[in-house]
Amino acid sequence: MQVLALLCITSLCLGAPWAVPAKEDRRKAEKLNDDLELYDLDNYDLTLDNYGEIFDLSNYEELYDYGDFAPKVEVGTLAPRPKDPVALPTLGAVAEPLNPQPPSPPAPIPAQGLPSCLLCLCIGTSVYCDDADLEHIPLLPPETTYLYARFNRIGAIRASDFTGLKKLKRIDLSSNFISWADADAFHQLSSLQELLLPQNQLTALPELPRSIIRLDARLNRIPSTGLRHEAFRDLKQLQFLHLSDNQLDYIPAPLPQSLRSLHLQNNNIQTMHEDTFCDSQDHSQIRRALEDIRLDGNPINLGLFPNAYFCLPRLPTGRFS
Repeated sequence: MQVLALLCITSLCLGAPWAVPAKEDRRKAEKLNDDLELYDLDNYDLTLDNYGEIFDLSNYEELYDYGDFAPKVEVGTLAPRPKDPVALPTLGAVAEPLNPQPPSPPAPIPAQGLPSCLLCLCIGTSVYCDDADLEHIPLLPPETTYLYARFNRIGAIRASDFTGLKKLKRIDLSSNFISWADADAFHQLSSLQELLLPQNQLTALPELPRSIIRLDARLNRIPSTGLRHEAFRDLKQLQFLHLSDNQLDYIPAPLPQSLRSLHLQNNNIQTMHEDTFCDSQDHSQIRRALEDIRLDGNPINLGLFPNAYFCLPRLPTGRFS
């Protein structure tokens, strides 16, 4: 009897694991039938109007777990600390200066001892020294073609300032304090075409090279005695001669045939010769180039010299009565 009871108990224990899966399968099948009957998809017409009634999207995220695809990002997290804690200053601490003792400034170099391209701006063959507080013309590169040194304190021009500058075409020294220029300061500049010296304190003009085309020495203190005898006669390329606002007593004749513009206004010119502009012995002469003559601001009465203008294309500007 005891043996029979033991066999019954053993058979029940061995059969139990097989019974549980079968019972679970039946439960899943019954649930699937209940869902089909609930939604009745076979007899339901799916449209945009009833889409939300058929599929409940409220628990869509609960059915599918995207944790493996999109890692969570916690907003507001701090950046990882650096490996070297000394790299960041401590809050509230004051950074110590790297060099508590400032280095002593270098000894100043006199401006005249520096190369011109450190004192001035050098672009190509042009040197710009405007408003550089210069007292002398700096040492220029040998290839210099154009020099601009306006609005400085230059007081004199020496022949050595331009030694070897065979390519120099323009010198502009406007608005300085130049009161002296060596007689041969410009004579050796065989390529010089423009010499601009307005608003200085010159009392004499140096000898000019024959290549000169434009001379501007307005607003100086040049008297007629400050001009060399027949200073402009051999300047066959001179076209613009501007000597207004000086102290001239007469027109500096003879003037080259190349001259186009003569500005002598605001001087002390009181008289002139009939041959100043035209050859009185050749009434067929015509000076077509010389069409700009200004003598206004002088005490001369141009009406007293009617035979002095017959070769000119137009009368000079000035007082005729």
